[in-house]
Amino acid sequence: MKKGKELKVLTKAELQVMQLLWRKDKAFVNELIEEIPEPKPAYNTVSTIVRILEKKGFIGHDSFGKSHQYYPLVERETYLNGYVGNMLSSFFSGSVSNMVSFLSKKEEITLKEADEILEILKKSRP
Repeated sequence: MKKGKELKVLTKAELQVMQLLWRKDKAFVNELIEEIPEPKPAYNTVSTIVRILEKKGFIGHDSFGKSHQYYPLVERETYLNGYVGNMLSSFFSGSVSNMVSFLSKKEEITLKEADEILEILKKSRP
């Protein structure tokens, strides 16, 4: 996604397909269906999700006769950065400390996890 372009939020089903494509790199619809846990969706359902993702600009395809092999156009990290950024600004006034405070209360972060977070922060600072 280009900078300045608004992030399109993915539905749960779209995100599930994107996760598979990010992991596999390229796949035909049948290959995606094989990776989805039971109950497996119908071919037409996955095909529709793939076309929606393509229309949203998240994936592209290579044609092989009547078949299409799909691949991600948006990297996982790019989507994650945009998603977390939107959540941060929408729910926490852009404040990382507000978000961490919320998560620590909601998720009951252990002292060990808090120490791990501090280590990550120390390593990420020059």
